Amino acid sequence: MKAAILALLFPIMAAAATEREIVAATLILEAGGEYHIGSMEAVHEVIQNRAKARRQTLSEVCLSRWQFSCWNGVSVDSGIAKAKRHPRWDRAMAIVGTVTNYTHGADHYHADYVTPWWAKHMTRTAVIGRHIFYRS
Repeated sequence: MKAAILALLFPIMAAAATEREIVAATLILEAGGEYHIGSMEAVHEVIQNRAKARRQTLSEVCLSRWQFSCWNGVSVDSGIAKAKRHPRWDRAMAIVGTVTNYTHGADHYHADYVTPWWAKHMTRTAVIGRHIFYRS
């Protein structure tokens, strides 16, 4: 039943992709190039916090339109395939499902070279590498 609902909500999602792979791919595609301590864990925290607040699965959060730029216009299969080639893939897979607190409850973030409209309405909680984290 859950797979059927996901297929309707996210038609670009391949049936074989697991939630763990989707989340790990999001970590790689969003923060795989960040080598600061906690960089991928921080993105994972945002995914977890959004999932809890929105009562969605982690993969629903990752694949929701315009939530993570790495999935904009990219199929799940190609995103996962790209992420699996990254040298930190195993590390990303190990992070999925862990509980950390690098961001102090953040549910949003952006790169330091952009200024999204929503940032001024939120509380900044952390800066990790080139990402700035916020709590709404």
